Amino acid sequence: MKVGIYGQFYHKGSEQYIQQLLDILSQQKFDVVIEENFLEIIKENKTITRDYPDFTTFRELDNTFAFFFSIGGDGTILKSVNLIKNLDIPVIGINTGRLGFLATIQKEEIGQMIEALVKDKFSISKRDILTVQTEPATKALKDENFALNEVAISRKNTTSMITVETWLNGKYLNAYWADGLIISTPTGSTGYSMSCGGSIITPETKVTTLAPIAPHNLNARPMVIPNDTEMRFKVSGREDEFLISLDSRLTSLSKEKTIIIKKAPFTIGLVLLHEDSFIKTLRKKLLWGEDKRNQKQ
Repeated sequence: MKVGIYGQFYHKGSEQYIQQLLDILSQQKFDVVIEENFLEIIKENKTITRDYPDFTTFRELDNTFAFFFSIGGDGTILKSVNLIKNLDIPVIGINTGRLGFLATIQKEEIGQMIEALVKDKFSISKRDILTVQTEPATKALKDENFALNEVAISRKNTTSMITVETWLNGKYLNAYWADGLIISTPTGSTGYSMSCGGSIITPETKVTTLAPIAPHNLNARPMVIPNDTEMRFKVSGREDEFLISLDSRLTSLSKEKTIIIKKAPFTIGLVLLHEDSFIKTLRKKLLWGEDKRNQKQ
C-alpha cells in the first residue's frame, strides 16, 4: 500500500512521533513517499535513525496513493488540498500542533490509527471544496485556486471599508459595505466565518455561507445558500487593489477583476477513526455547550 507524508513545519517534540509513524509503516509493509521539503526537515533534525530505501520525493501525487498523511495542524491539511486536488486520496491528519480541529488524529494515537487502516476500521468524511476564478484571468490563481475552509475578500492598505457587490446565479443580491466578505464551506464554518457571526454547519450539509466582516450595513447578516450556487463578486473602494485569501493564501487583485466562486467538481476525504465525529470534535475542541452549571459536583 502506497502512502504519502507531508508536513510544513517541525513542531518541537514531534520527532518521536514521526519516528514512530515511520517505524510502524515500515513494519506494516507500507510503501512510503515523503514530500521533498519535509524530508529535508526530517533529515536536518536527525529524526531518521535508519535508512529507509522506500523514501523518495514527489512534486506531484497520482492516484496510486492509498492515503496521504498530513503531519502538523489544520493549516497543513489546508495546504494539502493543493497537492491532492482531484485525485481522491483520503487525508489522515495527525495533530502535532495546537487545536487540531481538522487534524483529529492525536499524535498519541498513531499506532491505533494505523491498526484501523489495516483492519479497515475507519470512515471517510467527504468535504466540499471551493474553486476561484477571475475575469480577466489571474495568473496567481491558476494553479492554487482551491479552498477547503473559505475564500475571504478583504480590504488592502487602507482603514476604509470596501463595497462587495454580489450576484448569485446571475441575480443581483446586494452590495456589502464592510471590511470584507467570507465565503465558507461547511468545513470552514467553525473558523473565520464563525468568528464573524456565521452559523456552525455540519460537514455533510450541502450549503455555502456568506458572512460579512464588520459590516456597516445594519441589515447585512450571514446568509446560507445552496452549495451549487455560482457566486460573482465585484469590489470597489478607495484603493486600486484588494486582497483575496484562499485558506490563508493571500493574493492581491485589482478592482477591475470580477471574482467567480463555485463548488469544485470534486471533494476532499478526511479519514476518521470510528469513534470520531464532527459532533464529538465540536464538544471536545470548541467546548460546545459546556456549562459549569451542568457539571457534576
